[in-house]
Amino acid sequence: MEVKVFRVRGTFERLGKKQSFTKEYRALNEEHVKELVYSEIGSKHVVPRTKIWIESIEEISPEEAENMVVRRLSLQL
Repeated sequence: MEVKVFRVRGTFERLGKKQSFTKEYRALNEEHVKELVYSEIGSKHVVPRTKIWIESIEEISPEEAENMVVRRLSLQL
């Protein structure tokens, strides 16, 4: 299986306020990306999964990645 780069956009609610987010991940498929989003945002912001809304998941090329760690890891392979 090939590791791909994904960009995720969405919102989450904490303390009655909505916050937008854009994250980039390296993963095998969209299901893995969803789990990473729920895990990371839920852990860092103490938000339950029911308060995290994923609006889009798109596969991007490594060159398009804005996160330098994701870009460098993807381009080194």
